[in-house]
Amino acid sequence: MYKDKVIPFIPEGDFYFTKGVEAFQKRKFELAIKWLKKAIEQTPKEALYQCQLSIVYTEIGQFHKANQLLTEVVSEHGEHYIDCYYLIANNYAHLGLFQDAKRFAETYLEKNVDGEFKEEAETLLDLMDLDEEEDDDDWAYEEEDELLIYQETVFYHLEREEWDIALPLLDELMTLFPTHVSAKHEYAFAKFFDGDQGEAFRLEKEWLEENPQSLYGHTNLAIFYYESGQQEMADEHIEVIRNVYPIHEQQKLRIAFTLARTGYCAEAYSRFRALSKSQLQGHVSYYKWYSVAAYHCGEVDKANVLWAEACKRFTFLDKNVKPWNAE
Repeated sequence: MYKDKVIPFIPEGDFYFTKGVEAFQKRKFELAIKWLKKAIEQTPKEALYQCQLSIVYTEIGQFHKANQLLTEVVSEHGEHYIDCYYLIANNYAHLGLFQDAKRFAETYLEKNVDGEFKEEAETLLDLMDLDEEEDDDDWAYEEEDELLIYQETVFYHLEREEWDIALPLLDELMTLFPTHVSAKHEYAFAKFFDGDQGEAFRLEKEWLEENPQSLYGHTNLAIFYYESGQQEMADEHIEVIRNVYPIHEQQKLRIAFTLARTGYCAEAYSRFRALSKSQLQGHVSYYKWYSVAAYHCGEVDKANVLWAEACKRFTFLDKNVKPWNAE
């Protein structure tokens, strides 16, 4: 008899937003994303919801998604959400797109000279001035969407060791964005493990002559020599990188997994422990080589936990084949 008197409860966006913030504060990131997406569906014009969702994406290392949201906010509400310019700059810095990071950090400081993130923006600019290799990147703003698509697609296949698929994509990426530093090194890396070791060596040696301080060049050659049974040659490049402490998590990861892959597990384990897990959850290499380093340092339980988490997160992995047993 009460059927017709039921009043459905349809939460406003604020309800979902509050639930999302609570989940975020408890570091339940997947739940936070779920609630915040519901908030945006309920109130799509509320820029605050999009900003908060972008912060969650940044926390878990999905910088592309974060910037897509923030770019929309800037496009529609730029003057009212000045902090977005700094957040975008920070995400670009993590992605290695330093010219764009610099541009947005400078824009933030121009628009808000005494803003909440003034100190962070100034520090970011100072750190980028110290980075000479990536300073040559100079992308036009309208090219970013295409670049991001290529980067995401290439990353997907490299993490799955699908070298034959990644190589033509990297070839296209280098043609379209010839000054994109990391792409050529990823190309050489994929070449080596796809079987063309001679070409991989030739490319990296050539690039290292042009830029002797290249982190990518030294890490790749360390791995190439080690995999080829030339430990002494690998050690020469290890000596270069073992005293390098980059500011960006993905570069820190590159050093950590290079040390793990070349037998320096104690040093690798120390490096992995210092990484921000929340920013690297999308990287198979983080879990795989962290678990290998932990295992060889006697932290067997830690290794098993890491590998179990990796298999849960990346369903293409074989949970029955632990990486330290497959070496």
